[in-house]
Amino acid sequence: MPALRSPEPVPGSRSEAEEPPRRLLELQLSRGSAPAPPRPGFLRSLCCRFSDVSSQGDGQNLVTEDVTVVEGDVATISCRVKNSDDSVIQLLNPNRQTIYFRDFRPLKDSRFQLVNFSNSELRVSLTNVSISDEGRYFCQLYTDPPQEIYTTITVLVPPRNLVIDIEKETAVEGEEIELNCTAMASRPATTIRWFKGNKELTGKSEVERWSDMYTVTSQLLLKVGREDDGVPVICLVDHPAVKDLQTQRYLEVMYKPQVRVSQNYPLQGLTREGEPLELTCTAFGKPQPTDMRWLRVDDEMPQHVVVSGSNLLISNLNKTDNGTYRCEASNAVGKSHADYMLFVYDSRAGEEGAIRSVDHAVVGGVVAVVVFAMLCLLIILGRYFARHKGTYFTHEAKGADDAADADTAIINAEGGQNNSEEKKEYFI
Repeated sequence: MPALRSPEPVPGSRSEAEEPPRRLLELQLSRGSAPAPPRPGFLRSLCCRFSDVSSQGDGQNLVTEDVTVVEGDVATISCRVKNSDDSVIQLLNPNRQTIYFRDFRPLKDSRFQLVNFSNSELRVSLTNVSISDEGRYFCQLYTDPPQEIYTTITVLVPPRNLVIDIEKETAVEGEEIELNCTAMASRPATTIRWFKGNKELTGKSEVERWSDMYTVTSQLLLKVGREDDGVPVICLVDHPAVKDLQTQRYLEVMYKPQVRVSQNYPLQGLTREGEPLELTCTAFGKPQPTDMRWLRVDDEMPQHVVVSGSNLLISNLNKTDNGTYRCEASNAVGKSHADYMLFVYDSRAGEEGAIRSVDHAVVGGVVAVVVFAMLCLLIILGRYFARHKGTYFTHEAKGADDAADADTAIINAEGGQNNSEEKKEYFI
């Protein structure tokens, strides 16, 4: 087959050197040989030529998508042709350097690897992505006129470190402490959330930018109580590059003692004259109370009262023991107390009360039985009257039916005036 030759250049038209590279590829294919790898000068000419027409091409036959990738991961760039006509596809980096021309990689960066190449797609992967790789990557289709479309790679950087700084390692009940959580060197800026246990709190955040990275610091002011001791305060980060990134600090709160007085004997009932009384004082605090003592408010402690640590014992109560007894406990934070008011009753106060309560119960039972019996009687009488109301019998005109005529009937009637005493009526 004779070799095909390009037509002679026409004056005023483009020369063969200015013809699109596609024409050169067609000439090589018509000779039955595969196209040789493009020369560097050819690629530079091709890039320049595309840079001249990129604003003219509308990319109507090219399809691609933006890529978001976490720093250090793999990004995949896909240039697809909707209606393939065997035109050349190439991929350029943000500096307009050719990454792949068809299935050939002129760029020396070995992080770019060919994933798939066909007449309808050029797919390339970029490993170990860094911030410097962010930008626009251009898909070009060598048609007449050439077409171009770009995809944007966005690189996400998770926070390098997450730290909580607390103003005081140990706080006192009622104090307001300051906590700061810092998320350093992220992109984009993080959102910091605070939690105390399962309850979300509100902090105040500040963002600082260093080059292309962001550092976020959130401040939390917290008034602590004894119930906060041992509760975790959590700093949680919301960022598209990372999930469930958090750190926490446990609160340590000191508080003064909480004091309670309990009666051991008698377990229940009245404190009566001649009987014993035993009280126990319990106190809890942080730190644990080291000093605990009993005293009598507004009077001296009776001599027969025995105090042993947290216990107070009176073996034989009398009315001179009446009064308020106080248990005091203290620690490094402060002092607290609890009071017990003692009133000594007569020795038979409880028994008389019990007898009176029994008498009252008996009387109440008798009255209840009488009332119940009266109600039953009323119900029976009411039903009897209801059944016999309006029922009566008369014996008037008895025998009148057997008379031969009316005169005889009148004479024979037992209801006449002569027999009026026999007329009876019954009413109930």
